[in-house]
Amino acid sequence: MTEMAACEATVEALESLYRAELPRFVRTATAITDDEAAGRDAVQEAFVQAVRKRDSYKGDAPLEAWVWRIVINEALALRRRRGSAFESISATAESTNGVPGHDADVRAWIALLPERQRLVVFLRYFADLDYRSIATALDVEVGTVSATLAAAHTALRRAHEEAMR
Repeated sequence: MTEMAACEATVEALESLYRAELPRFVRTATAITDDEAAGRDAVQEAFVQAVRKRDSYKGDAPLEAWVWRIVINEALALRRRRGSAFESISATAESTNGVPGHDADVRAWIALLPERQRLVVFLRYFADLDYRSIATALDVEVGTVSATLAAAHTALRRAHEEAMR
């Protein structure tokens, strides 16, 4: 997370966070909603909410973690409102690692994970947050993040092994 641990939730601090971390917020919200436009909408709405509700920020966690929680909740709510079944991931997803179809397979495997595991995977690998930041954003213990990520890795490894057969 960026160095915003001790700041207040001022419009300036939120704007600074928005400018510095927008790509990470959008990347993660897009992963949650399975749609880039919806991901961008979720981030925009989350920051609108953060500005409106900035007086409710208690300062007991870093500002960025507080905003992450709002972004995650908005992305999940948008996905539910759209009625988008996350499991219906397009098999035509463009590959970014030179292995056609590989990204679509991984996305499909992630879609099959329970919601908490999906969120931890998104926050760890799409947002590049550390375990403590993920714990704060999801309001769970660090050990829960570790165990949840380990369970997700096991499930993804199993899905990969089954696909290779």
